[in-house]
Amino acid sequence: MKIAITGSIATDHLMRFPGRFKDSFVEGKLDRISLSFLVEDLEVRRGGVAPNICFGMGMLGLKPILVGAVGADFVDYRSWLERHNVDTHSVHVSDTRHTARFICTTDDEANQLASFYPGAMSEARDIELNPVAARVGGLDLVLVGPNDPEAMLRHTDECRFRAIPFVADPSQQLARMEGDDIKALIDGAAYLFTNDYEASLIEQKTGWSKAEIAKRVGVRVTTLGADGSRIELQDGTTIEVPVAAEEAILDPTGVGDAYRAGFLAGLAWGVGLERCAQIGSLLATYVIETIGTQEYHLSQQQFLDRFDHAYGSDASAEIATFIDCPRG
Repeated sequence: MKIAITGSIATDHLMRFPGRFKDSFVEGKLDRISLSFLVEDLEVRRGGVAPNICFGMGMLGLKPILVGAVGADFVDYRSWLERHNVDTHSVHVSDTRHTARFICTTDDEANQLASFYPGAMSEARDIELNPVAARVGGLDLVLVGPNDPEAMLRHTDECRFRAIPFVADPSQQLARMEGDDIKALIDGAAYLFTNDYEASLIEQKTGWSKAEIAKRVGVRVTTLGADGSRIELQDGTTIEVPVAAEEAILDPTGVGDAYRAGFLAGLAWGVGLERCAQIGSLLATYVIETIGTQEYHLSQQQFLDRFDHAYGSDASAEIATFIDCPRG
């Protein structure tokens, strides 16, 4: 099964200030702020929704196709992804812009000063999916993830035009998009991924009821945090899947991306929807146990053992015939 993942590609630049921002604010001068903070730490992490999902799929033995826009500074990141089983040949490289980046400084009270530079991400709107499909011999599924809004709409329209099944995953872009654009993103989707808050936001902004949305998408997948996830089919069938127990909680960033990676892996393997959600839940657990969205390691036998513990021996035996962690 050939799956293309479209969405943002970015790096995160995270710094820590050993003090309190508020100690540098002068009362009566807040309309003319000019501050500089000497930070102690700098972490540069690989990120972006699309690479995070691709990385997870690659760790399970698949070869996802990454589609997005970057700058010339993507060289090292590209090498990393290729070493982890990701096809990066359909990534557009901008001639003028840098790869998108998130820059954030956190003080000792967990207050943050942050900026997001979209950079080359805006050029994702120029990417056509048909050449991608032609290069790989056709696409079986396209995930349209959070990205430049015009790119998301273009990719969705093209999937409809070319009859390519697509996954609608608007995520954080729901906050800035209007109801009509959200309707255009999800109408006709084979799968719709949201968390429970985003699910309510879609209903509010589109004016569509839950029943109306159910008529317009094939399968609705809603993540519920510690309560697991819920799968809803058009015929009214609902499947509830609990989370896999974590060994530690270090950083929730990228958990949703990992869930999607595992779910899509299950679809590629042809297992049932409940099993897809279980795979996604366990992969998400690996992410929450590490710092960084692409810093976890999968041992095939350990993954199967944990899957057995979480969901039973029959479930573990079923996915054992498919999973193929490149690093054992």
